[in-house]
Amino acid sequence: MPSGAAEFNLKKVLGQIENEKGIKREILVDAIETAVLSAARKKLGQNFDLEARYNEENGEVEVFRWIRVVEEVESPQREISLTEARERLDQDCNIDDELGEKMDTSRFGRIAAQTAKQIIIQRVRKAEREIVYNEYKDRKGELVTGTVRRFERQNIVIDLGRAEAVLPKDEQIPKETCRVGDRLQAYIKDVRNDDKGSIITLSRTDEGFLMKLFEMEVPEIFEGIVRIVSAARDPGIRAKIAVTSRDHDVDPVGACVGVKGARVQAVVQELKGEKIDIVLYSENTAGFVCNAIAPAQVSRVIIDEEKRSMELIVPDDQQSLAIGRKGQNVRLAAKLTGWNIDIISELEVSKTQEKTYDMMSQAGGIDRDMLTPLFKLGYRSAKEIVEADVLDLAIIPGIGTENAEKLKEAAQQAVLWMEKGGMPPKEKENAAPAAPSE
Repeated sequence: MPSGAAEFNLKKVLGQIENEKGIKREILVDAIETAVLSAARKKLGQNFDLEARYNEENGEVEVFRWIRVVEEVESPQREISLTEARERLDQDCNIDDELGEKMDTSRFGRIAAQTAKQIIIQRVRKAEREIVYNEYKDRKGELVTGTVRRFERQNIVIDLGRAEAVLPKDEQIPKETCRVGDRLQAYIKDVRNDDKGSIITLSRTDEGFLMKLFEMEVPEIFEGIVRIVSAARDPGIRAKIAVTSRDHDVDPVGACVGVKGARVQAVVQELKGEKIDIVLYSENTAGFVCNAIAPAQVSRVIIDEEKRSMELIVPDDQQSLAIGRKGQNVRLAAKLTGWNIDIISELEVSKTQEKTYDMMSQAGGIDRDMLTPLFKLGYRSAKEIVEADVLDLAIIPGIGTENAEKLKEAAQQAVLWMEKGGMPPKEKENAAPAAPSE
């Protein structure tokens, strides 16, 4: 190393960095050679053909200037006459030989030391990022535990030991508080390597965090006997998980709850009191959705496969329970099952059906017996009957082609009345007379 930088033991420094940071010696040597070469070019100019080499024996970086032996020198920086070459460098050299001349590095020692320091720091950081990235890139979806190191704006920096990770504000459980030095468990959501460094993003709000906590608490899940099919969360407030068992003798819900609720309570405690509904998964879609909407009871289910939606008809006193506070229960159930869910009370259904019957009975003499099969299949308004295909109506038991066409005609007439904002003639006759104008 140049005298200006030789105040420290280069061999010792390289060994220390290699051991502490786990960075290969070759990377560090290359960084130092690059630094010294850069300093030499800054001092001597870019026209010189220079090369820097680390001498392992004496722990120094030597700089060589390469020059060609020529008859007539045109470029003094890169060429040398035969006479001068034999006098200074090699008595046996000939024309066109390439000779290496060792430079006096004391001329740019201080610059080389400063540049070397900067480049070593850059290379060490880059190597550290690579090490962290390679260690964590295949660990997405795992749980990790670390120590809260500091706060950056509203993000939390977690020390994982060999690396630091970030728990962003939107990945933190709402209203959860922690202090520097606290131990925190989180889910590795993402690992990426970019110019800003290897960034490990953690989460405590992801559904994966909930599932991994259950896997840790429930041996049957870890062993693959019980499987979590899906999960949905309103972090810090409420969550739902759907579970199933590969062994008929193992109750998946009971396994997750544990004796006296010990297992699920351990998860609830980690999630700061988040209420958890454990739902039994079913291959029967309607059954699964009904399980997901619990604790509310469902009277009937009407499925629209094309729109992937369901109407759940519930008793009047169960409607608010099914919907939940601010729609939370039905929203989580929809996310858990992957179906759009509408909650309708039996009273609402009854009122709609009665209105449809009154309209269509006056429009086309349709009796209640003909409409009952349609009501059971989810047709409740005249507009829905108009939009239905005649063939679809005809195959409904008790309808047939003739009645299907009659239903369509009556429904079209009823819709026409409604679009005009009026009532069928019979309703108008029975309507209360208007108050006389003054």
